[in-house]
Amino acid sequence: MASSSTSLKVTLKISSFILRMLLNIIFIILVVIFVYYGSQKAFNFTYQLYGPVRMEEPPGRDIPIRINKGESTMDVASKLEINRVIVNKYSFYFKAKLQDKVIMPGTYKVNSSMTYDEIFDVITDYSKSLIQNEDIPNEE
Repeated sequence: MASSSTSLKVTLKISSFILRMLLNIIFIILVVIFVYYGSQKAFNFTYQLYGPVRMEEPPGRDIPIRINKGESTMDVASKLEINRVIVNKYSFYFKAKLQDKVIMPGTYKVNSSMTYDEIFDVITDYSKSLIQNEDIPNEE
């Protein structure tokens, strides 16, 4: 009777050891996968902030974008993303905030092959608006 109890204890210890090792291995694999994909996403986002990102290769497509008075930078970024002018509205928004860009209301012609900086050059300069109103927008 004592030997079967001892063998049962040894079997339980071995099986619990194996189970703990498998759970540790699974945990380590999940951490590695999370770090890999997280760092990949962080690199892509950072490249979109600081690199020459464009939606398409030149010549691209010309797209008129209407920016209304009072629209936020995120609203403009969403319009550009919906019209497939920019890759990611969040990276465009953060780049605009980091560089203190003031987007002017008006109707602008942007191209899907423009970089973020080229788009900012257009939409922050009211003189590049396709439709010039007599009302000059307030610069805030």
